[in-house]
Amino acid sequence: MIIEPINTRRAHFSFSGEPVEQEKLLAVLTAATLAPSAANNQPWRYFYAIQGTPGFELLASCLDEGNRRYAGKAGVLILSVALMRYNYKERVINNTHAWHDTGLANAMLMVQATSMGLKTHPMGGFDGDKARNAANLGPDTEPVVMIALGYPGDETVLPPDLAKRQSANRNRKPLDEVVTLL
Repeated sequence: MIIEPINTRRAHFSFSGEPVEQEKLLAVLTAATLAPSAANNQPWRYFYAIQGTPGFELLASCLDEGNRRYAGKAGVLILSVALMRYNYKERVINNTHAWHDTGLANAMLMVQATSMGLKTHPMGGFDGDKARNAANLGPDTEPVVMIALGYPGDETVLPPDLAKRQSANRNRKPLDEVVTLL
C-alpha cells in the first residue's frame, strides 16, 4: 500500500554522504513529474547537485547555517522552483496555484524516495535570492524549497539538538481536527 511510505516519511537529519545511484535519483525525480497540476501546466522545475561537486557546494552555500549542518552530508541537494506564469491561448496567465502544484510534486518525490530506502529533508531555510542566482532563474520563477536527499547516516554522531529532533515522536493532528463533513 502507498500509505506505508507516506506514513514513514519524515524530515531526516542524519545522512551518510553515500552516493545515490543514478537510477534511484532518476526514479525520485520522475515521481515528481507525475504529480497533478492545474491545467496540467506542471509548473515545477528541479535543479540538483551531487555530493562532492561544485554544484553541491553552490547549493549548500544557499542554505541557512542550521540546515547546512546536516544537509551538507546528503548525497544530493535539490532546489525546487515554481513557474509563476504560463502562456494560454496567446496570453500570459499568472499561475496562482504554482506553489501548490510544486508542493504536490515535492511530496511525490519524497514519498518515492522513502519507498526506496532514501531519506529526505525539505528546507525552507535558504537564501532565495542566492538560489535564484545559482540556478540562473528567470523573473517568473520562484525558489520554493531545497530538499536534502540521501541514505541515512549514523544518528549517534548527530549534535544533541538534532539527535533530539531526529528521535522525537512524529505527531500528527487527529483526523477529526483537520477534516469536517459539510
